[in-house]
Formats: sequence, C-alpha cells, structure tokens
Amino acid sequence: MAKGSLEKKSVRSKAGAGATRTFLLSPAYAGGRRAQMLLSARAAFPLAGRLRDGEPVSLGEVFTFLSGLYFRGKLAYANAFALPDLSHVLVITPTRGLVPAATAVTLADLREFAEVDIEETDPRYRLPLERDLRRLVRRLSPECQVVLLGSVATGKYVSILLEILQERIVFPTEFVGRGDMSRGGLLLRCAADRIPLNYIPVHGALRRGKRPPKLEPRRYT
Repeated sequence: MAKGSLEKKSVRSKAGAGATRTFLLSPAYAGGRRAQMLLSARAAFPLAGRLRDGEPVSLGEVFTFLSGLYFRGKLAYANAFALPDLSHVLVITPTRGLVPAATAVTLADLREFAEVDIEETDPRYRLPLERDLRRLVRRLSPECQVVLLGSVATGKYVSILLEILQERIVFPTEFVGRGDMSRGGLLLRCAADRIPLNYIPVHGALRRGKRPPKLEPRRYT
C-alpha cells in the first residue's frame, strides 16, 4: 500500500473535537437454530426465560446470542469507541432499519426478524434501511465518522450503504482477509485494550485479501 494511503488511513481513525463516531453493526441471522432455541417455549436458559417473562432484553444481547463471538466483538468495540455515547451504536435489522443496540426487543420482534432474510432486493428489509440511512446523512457534519463493523465483501447491505453514504462509510482495514471469528477476537482485544483500529473508505477499497496471521489466544470475562 502506498505511503499516502497509510496516512489517509491514520487520519480516518481519529475523530476531531465535537465530532461523532457512529457504528453500523451488521446483523445476526434471526432464522437459524439458535433463534429457534430462543423462541422455544421449552427453552430453560436465562435469556430465553427473560424474553418469555417480558423482562428488558436488548437487541445487542439477543444478536450476541444468535451470532456468538463475532457480534460480541462488534458490540464491545462499538460500545468502547462510539462518540459521544452508545446511541451511536446502531444495528442493521431485517425489518426495522437501523436500531440502537441498547433497544429492548421482544419475542414478537424476533419472530418478525426471522420472517425476512437480509436481501437487498426485499423491500421489507431495504426500505427501512434506506429511510434510516438518509436520516443519518442529514445529521452528519464533515467531521463525523460512520464505521461499518461487518463484511464488506457482501452486497446484502454494502451496496445500500454505498448508495446513500457514499465515501462517508468506512471500515477497519484490519478486517481484510479475516474470517468472522478472527474479526470477533480482534475487536474484543481492541475494546479491552482501548486501542482503535484504522478505518478506510469502503468505496474503492480492497475487500478481499491475504489472510493475516492468527491472533494469539486470549481469555475474556
């Protein structure tokens, strides 16, 4: 990579005084086996019990259960580096557009999510996402960052983000070449160490690359 690109990347990783940093977290699959476990009336584990009893359960908690390490890492990292507060941690959902990760969800919400696949041609998914992205754009100043924590190799949401956010949407350059588990581990350690990643624009970026060395094992509580 050219020296100029490295310098640009370093600038992108820092937000100036008064700027915001909004994270867009790619969604967890709500129609799989783990979602069925949550929705089961026979499920005995605490998260399912809280949902059945109508206790507050955040979207972040639910998607962490559905996706495991990857979403856990995305949520921890976004919570650590969002500016000015956690209202700037937004999750892409199958039917509700962008929803703050701290928003309480219900079993009915999960059933709704499970009925719609993340497909850019499905208006039930696309239209709410486009609506919320346009609202987000109207609030952005030149100093504000919008960071995607998700795969940039898929068109399921990247094409929509690029259409509306254009060069404003960036992603961690360290994601290139890594699988989901490696990304999750990287995000967790960066959140724990309070060391931010470097961001580059999605537009025009190399989206696939050589697999980097494995991360050294680390335990998290």
